[in-house]
Amino acid sequence: MQGTAMWHVTISDELPGGVDETQLMQGINAAFAHSGKLIAGWDKTSEISRFNQYAGVDWFPVSPELVKVVATALELSRQSDGAYDVTVGPLIELWGFSAEHAGKDQVPSQAEIDAARARVGSQKLEARLSPPALRKLRADVHVELASLADGFAADLAGEYLESQGIHNYMVEIAGEIRTRGVSPRGDAWQIAIEKPLESGRAVQQGIHLGDAGLATSGDYRNFFMQGGKRYSHTIDPHTGFPVTHNLASVSVVAESGMLADAYATLLMSLGEEKGKLFAEQRGLAAYFIWRTDSGFGVYSTKGFSKYF
Repeated sequence: MQGTAMWHVTISDELPGGVDETQLMQGINAAFAHSGKLIAGWDKTSEISRFNQYAGVDWFPVSPELVKVVATALELSRQSDGAYDVTVGPLIELWGFSAEHAGKDQVPSQAEIDAARARVGSQKLEARLSPPALRKLRADVHVELASLADGFAADLAGEYLESQGIHNYMVEIAGEIRTRGVSPRGDAWQIAIEKPLESGRAVQQGIHLGDAGLATSGDYRNFFMQGGKRYSHTIDPHTGFPVTHNLASVSVVAESGMLADAYATLLMSLGEEKGKLFAEQRGLAAYFIWRTDSGFGVYSTKGFSKYF
């Protein structure tokens, strides 16, 4: 989540006594700021940035909140045999898809890719719940949590609203969503999944949500073309190259915004065939859109179809 990320909150409840709109705005902004101070890679003073800057390979004390986030990421990496990997940052940077190196639009050499890959791998990172700490098994490992940051921020904002006695709301930040209860109409929250168009916007599918997180990961906004070939920002940690499948976007509904965000990235990394198999085996609610010669193909898991 960048510091300038746009957010939107809709509340169905009347505000509880003693709670006003100004106070809620301050509390929501504070929740987003707290999220950034934990996991924002662009903030050099955040917990994860300070861990990345640490040159040691012993345990580095962090907050229980950060440990839980990293432990979740490591579990998803284990589930996906490393397709989802929060240490992939050096490769993203090398290919020019990081904020600091955007617009590079050049294919790196194999030697550069091999050097970056040596720093990548979730097996080089450990999380300890008690006492809460993280450890690198190689000093130059870099942890990047952008793949779940917006979902995590939405969760923190939602938890703040609930602490104020508000239980019917929708939080949206950078397209990632957390809903609870009912909409202002008194029914389920109506959400649109976007068609993965490279220019313009259109709705692919409408769904309804109650108590859930929703996130979409896609390659249709962040890519470059060279030599007639498309290079996506989704990097395969096993090869060091952008993924080569035809998957354009994946939307996931999960119990939290953070899990939805992370699983959407995970499935996007796996591609349409491996991703569908993974989602069905794990009972995930996922909706896939991939490119074909005649347009887009779509597939929804059993768990997702109930939200149509």
